[in-house]
Amino acid sequence: MFLDNVVLAGVVTVGLMVAFLGGFGYFIWRDAHKKR
Repeated sequence: MFLDNVVLAGVVTVGLMVAFLGGFGYFIWRDAHKKR
C-alpha cells in the first residue's frame, strides 16, 4: 500500500510538471507566432 501511494504521488507530480511545462511552452510559442 505504501509503495502504491509513492508511485501514485510520483505519477501525479510528473503529470503536473509536464502539464505546466507544456502549457507554458505552448503559451510562449503562440505568443511568439502572434507577434509576427
